Amino acid sequence: MKIIYIVNARIPTEKAHGYQICKMCEEFSKAGAEVELLVPKRNNPIKKNAFSFYGLRSNFKIKYLKSFDFTKVAKYLGRINFYLQSLLFFMGLVFKKIDEKAVIYTRNPEIVWLFKLKGFRVGYECHGWFSKKRKKIFLFFLRKCDWIIVTNNYIKQEFTKNILYKEKILVAPIGVDIKIFDINVDKKSAVEKLNLKNEIKNKLLNNKVLVYTGSFRAIGVTKGIEEILKASRLLNKDKLIVFVGGTEKDLRYFRFRIKSSKFKNILLIGYRPHSEIPYWLKVADILIYSGTRKSEKFKKYTSPLKLFEYMASKRPIIASDLPSIREILNTENAILVKPGSAKALANAIKFALENPDFCAKISKQAYKDVQKYTWEKRAKRILEFIK
Repeated sequence: MKIIYIVNARIPTEKAHGYQICKMCEEFSKAGAEVELLVPKRNNPIKKNAFSFYGLRSNFKIKYLKSFDFTKVAKYLGRINFYLQSLLFFMGLVFKKIDEKAVIYTRNPEIVWLFKLKGFRVGYECHGWFSKKRKKIFLFFLRKCDWIIVTNNYIKQEFTKNILYKEKILVAPIGVDIKIFDINVDKKSAVEKLNLKNEIKNKLLNNKVLVYTGSFRAIGVTKGIEEILKASRLLNKDKLIVFVGGTEKDLRYFRFRIKSSKFKNILLIGYRPHSEIPYWLKVADILIYSGTRKSEKFKKYTSPLKLFEYMASKRPIIASDLPSIREILNTENAILVKPGSAKALANAIKFALENPDFCAKISKQAYKDVQKYTWEKRAKRILEFIK
């Protein structure tokens, strides 16, 4: 089977979706498919190629479709920049010659519509539900889609009641490469591996460390970062909260918030290569995922990559008790707390640190549960579904 994965995204990118896309291409190829990733040619501050940046095998091809990059004038165009870039990439695909025997795989509804017009078998991978403004047009684009891959059951329910028969839909949560995260290193060794300044090393080694990884914001909503900051006020001084990730824009904002509000024992590390994340998780005494109930995306439709990485790291997890998170975590493999409550989060942190045996128990169960969520198993399930 030949798969051409077409997506309108900057590759490589610091954001999680870039890694997910390339990782699935690698796994599809390992499972026996001939894979080609087709993306727009855009200016990229990342100078490494995607294979070295993400630490992947070069067992699939990446092709870049020439498309004018509006990023140079983005500050003048605002949101129009995205629509213009998307339009030009779409027009390039209209005239692009594609192997007629290939299966098209994409995350863009308009690309589904285009290649169904061209007579291809086309599948769509969906990681959330659509806004009210986009829902009608996107469902129109997808009405003849051959199959849809969704990351949780809430998204499947939306599709089955809005457009497609359930036989066309496969629920396949995000995956993890367990061997990357299940590394045999203690906290001290992990700190040494990260080549940090002595000041930061000392903070990590002399405090109880709570780690959050990944982006701070999605669709304009912060991912519970404010609650984590507020929870820090309710903890003793020997508790250090470490944020690994975030865009430069978000880091500037939260540096200002931390300074102006005089939050203590907060460490903003910023974006780090994916290859470092396993060591940051091993530095942690506790891993935190704090979502928000203010957004339907986080409440029902999210399937965060970080949760699976947390589970594979054998560290205790404290997470917001949201319906979407309940599809992966439960009271047997994590500590679940009321979303949006800094007090509940702080109390959970105190409980976890005072009960190491309980934390060892839930960490062991989380590691056992994550075995079914590998990238390899996900790719094989999707290929079987397509066939």
